[in-house]
Amino acid sequence: MSPLLRIITVIDAVNLRIGRGVAWLTIIMALVQFAIVIMRYVFAIGFIPMQESVWYLHGMVFTIGAGFTLLHDGHVRVDVLYRDASSRRRALVDLIGALACLLPLCLLTLYLSWGYVLNSWRIFESSTETSGLPLIFALKTMIWIFATLLGLQAISLAARAARHLKGETKTYSAGLSAPGVE
Repeated sequence: MSPLLRIITVIDAVNLRIGRGVAWLTIIMALVQFAIVIMRYVFAIGFIPMQESVWYLHGMVFTIGAGFTLLHDGHVRVDVLYRDASSRRRALVDLIGALACLLPLCLLTLYLSWGYVLNSWRIFESSTETSGLPLIFALKTMIWIFATLLGLQAISLAARAARHLKGETKTYSAGLSAPGVE
């Protein structure tokens, strides 16, 4: 197994496992939201921690699931030229995009959020609501998890594209959901 394939396999496995786990949070989020609606409109009961938990779950699904989405080639792309391009050209676009745009964005996100998240941890930042969840610091940590998992998947994408450009693969796909994935 080539070093690039080993990198791709490990990173993809991490994001696949994490993404499948996070997907369950969407079911939990829907059930909690349903319970909130029933409590509020049937029983006239409001429960702030439960309402805030939906925000937390929503944030977790989108931040932690970003690498999983990239793994499945689910992120937005200007597809007008990319769709009809040769596999070599698509691999080149993905390689340049991952190395020149996505990885720097993830590194910049980590750098710029460093103090923001650490300050939140220093004071164990909590909800501004009296009975709210005391976990804002944990929610802000999702920024780091987002940047790390998405950055790792960008490395996998770049490695996948590099393998194709080196001639190690006959077909090219940016993610697992597209045809031609090995």
